[in-house]
Amino acid sequence: MTHDAAFAFVDTLRDAAVRDLGWLLASPSLLTAAPGAPLAHPWSDAIERVAVEAWLAALDAAPQPLHRALDGVRPVRVGRYAECLLEYFLTHGPSLRLVAANLPLRSNGKTLGEVDFLVDAPDGRRLHWELAVKCYLCAPVAGAASLADFVGPNLADRLDRKRSRLLEHQLRLGDRHGFALLGYGAPSDAQMFVKGWLFYPYGVPLPPVSAEIADDHPRGFWLTHAQWPAWAAAQPDGAAWSVLPRLAWLAPRRLAPDAAPEALADTSGVPSALTARQAPALIGVYRQRNDRLWRETARGFIVPDDWPARAVAFAAPDR
Repeated sequence: MTHDAAFAFVDTLRDAAVRDLGWLLASPSLLTAAPGAPLAHPWSDAIERVAVEAWLAALDAAPQPLHRALDGVRPVRVGRYAECLLEYFLTHGPSLRLVAANLPLRSNGKTLGEVDFLVDAPDGRRLHWELAVKCYLCAPVAGAASLADFVGPNLADRLDRKRSRLLEHQLRLGDRHGFALLGYGAPSDAQMFVKGWLFYPYGVPLPPVSAEIADDHPRGFWLTHAQWPAWAAAQPDGAAWSVLPRLAWLAPRRLAPDAAPEALADTSGVPSALTARQAPALIGVYRQRNDRLWRETARGFIVPDDWPARAVAFAAPDR
């Protein structure tokens, strides 16, 4: 199944939480596999994929069990939300089976880390999965973009650091002596489940990127407050926008006709919703289809005018 086909299937799902779960399972990885760090997959062949699609379609028709599971946790961070979605799939889905989640590993009273998921596969293997769901913005670069050039919107995280922690620490937790004492047996494979979006500067060609980044990763744009008027004026007639809250950062959004986003034609200056906090804000861009539903066609971060220089400085020290 191609990722284009996967996205087409996800777009048939109507419930927001089920769409997010479908996107989490079907979207491309942000990273490529590495020695000792293969990618995790929610299905191994076409038969399992069809079973997962049928299960998602049934859940979409009656999503109340998923809603109740989320209400019991009430996640506020997108990473925790994704953990809850994946745990629900591994618990109730058609093939893979959850053995344990968020297993703390301790030694001499010190917490070494948590194993995100232990999963039993249909072929009998016990897998260790580490989940990461991230949004990174590519800082302005003169040539090719390295992993260090992809920075978190609040400049507290970088893709190179996240990848290093995954490969050198999180995926190695199952090899530690303390894990054997938990009684779950040694996992046969440690795999990374890395999803999210990478955002590139608006109005310039996409730079070549590091080989560790998957070619088909989900993409968005970013632009500054100063660029907003020209960008908004260049959008097609009928385009609209809204700020995406953190728990809406996974699948492209779909809005009902009575939840219409704000028309871009109505914005001359930078909207106050984007300038009030002087922090990056993620927006969705929408078009209305014949069925009157508003569908997200693009997404991007709108950042303060001084953000690009600060992003370059945050990316630069380790070059």
